[in-house]
Formats: sequence, C-alpha cells, structure tokens
Amino acid sequence: MALLLPSQIFGRLADPILQAAAWTGAGALALTLGIGLYIIVLRDDLRRRQRQEQRVIAVWRPLLNAALAGEPPQALPVLAKRDRLTFLKLWVRLHQSVRGEASTGLNQVGFALDCSAMAHALLASGQRARKLLAILALGHLRDRRAWKSLLKEAAGDDPATSVHALWALVQIDAAAAAGELAPLLLRRDDWALSQVAKILQDAHVHWTPVLVAAIPQLPPERLPAALRLLEGLRATLPAQVLQGLPGNGSVDVLIAVLRMAAMPDMLDLVRSHISHEDWRVRLQAARALGHIGDVNDVPRLQGMLCDSQWWVRYRAAQALVSLPFLTTADIQAVCEGADRFGADMMRQVLAEGAT
Repeated sequence: MALLLPSQIFGRLADPILQAAAWTGAGALALTLGIGLYIIVLRDDLRRRQRQEQRVIAVWRPLLNAALAGEPPQALPVLAKRDRLTFLKLWVRLHQSVRGEASTGLNQVGFALDCSAMAHALLASGQRARKLLAILALGHLRDRRAWKSLLKEAAGDDPATSVHALWALVQIDAAAAAGELAPLLLRRDDWALSQVAKILQDAHVHWTPVLVAAIPQLPPERLPAALRLLEGLRATLPAQVLQGLPGNGSVDVLIAVLRMAAMPDMLDLVRSHISHEDWRVRLQAARALGHIGDVNDVPRLQGMLCDSQWWVRYRAAQALVSLPFLTTADIQAVCEGADRFGADMMRQVLAEGAT
C-alpha cells in the first residue's frame, strides 16, 4: 500500500476542524523535535566547556599550589583568552582558602598574568556573577586603580555585590575605606552585621574610632545596629557616651547599651533597669551585673531569680555564679534562700558549669 503525502492526507480531510487539528499536531511534533535537538546541543556544549575547564585546572592548579607553598614557578604557560575566566575562578578560590603570607605567591602569579586587567574587564561587563568574581580578585590584588569603581559598587543596590565591594576596599586601604564608607555602612539595612563585623575585624584599628565618633550623631533608629556592630568588633564606648543614649526612649537602644556596659561607671544605669517592664531589658541588666556588679548587687540578682521570665532567671543565675567574690558557701546560701524556681535555676546553671 502506497504511503500518502501529508498534503494528500490534508486534502482528504474535508472538515476544517480536522485539518486544523492535523496541522497543530504536526507543529507540536516539530516543536518537540526542535526542543529535543536544542537540549542535546546545550548538553554537548556544557560537556565541552567542562572538559576545557578541567584541562585548564589540570595545568594551573599545580603551578598555583607551588606558589602557595612559596615556590612560584619561574616561567608560566601562556594563558589563552578563552581560559582566563576559568583561571581567575581557580585563582580566587585558592585565595579564599588561605590567609596571611600564604597569598603572596598567588599574587605574584596574578601580577605576572595581569589578573588585574582581567578583573577590570569583568567588572565592566555588567554581569552579576562576573562582577562578584572581579571584586574578589581586585580585593586580593589590592588594586588601588579600582578604588572609584569599587566605591560605586559599594553604593549600589545589590546587597551581595556592594558588601563584597566593601570587603575589597578594606583590603586595599582600610583607613581610607573607613573614612569614606563608614557613613554608608551606618545607613545600610541590607548588609548582615555578622558579615560586616567579620570584614572589619582585621581592620578594627582604623574602623572603630570612626564608628565610635559617629554614634552621637546617629538617629535613634540607626543606633541599635551600630552598637551591635561595635560590640561585634569588641569596641568599648566611653561611659558618658553610652549613658546619654538611652534618653531617646528606644527599648532597642537601651538593650544595645546594656549589652555594651562593661565598665563600673555604668553600674547606676544598669541597676536602674533591673525592674524594667520589658523582660529583654531585665535580661541584659542581669547579664551586665554578672560582668561589672559588686557585692551590693547580690540581693538584686537574688530578686531577679524570682522573675516571671525564664530567660531573666537564667541570666540572673549565671551572673551570680560568675561573680568572683562569691564563695561556694555563698552560692549555696543563695540556692537555699531562693524560691523553688530560683533554686532550680541555680542548680541548672551550676550543673552546666560542672560539665
């Protein structure tokens, strides 16, 4: 039996609906075949690029490892243009895995291959992933020529790109970065404080004075985050500065101030808030008394063992146990004088300390 051509089949279909259905089916089949072919092409291209990346890594990883070990190669292979992105990813990844002098050899290789030029080109590309890679590379290279470009990125709307630009600027010149970026940092709400504190940790000598000086001028809504950042940097604010901050009436500011109360001059302020209506404030007051309290604060902490909030009782018990002038007999007397809840909390804290 002879096969009919599609045109002959459609010619025999007198019903327009059947003709439309036949054409739709043929179109769907062609589209499916086209998509399948496109997926095959993409998969082959991905495999080809992965093989190329593996070849590049196989060549350069031993050389970069030697540079890390303090034995940078005297002669380097030619880095093809198509391999630059793969190389820079590997170079940055190795940089991220080491600290201190170990990165010197990597930078020697980076300077020899002009990684700075590669990074500047990537930064100008506009592609987010490539910009992030470029920012990291420029920070590791401490490329001062990128300063203006990185300042622009730090002021951008993208949280990831901007905070990495902050990191790069701190690597290039920590003191200059503190002078130019502290106001920006204190305005931003989208940078994780823990990440920023980690970035500034090694540069705290330059950043802490600038941040401390900015505290009195900050609006109340900015103070809690700024104080938490300074706490993360283990900074100490003058007592007179801290004592003046709770006057704005913000509970969040008061909590942040009590967390930073680390000097005896703060005792009166701390004691005045052991009965605050917000249990979070009472918690921080108990915690602070454990650090700076004296013998006169023992009755205060004993009273806080009866607090309605579990966490306040817990911090009060911890504070009592941590007071260096209380003997074992004194602690035992506190346990015997407390109510059932306070005595249970003291026993729990003592058991935690024993383990």
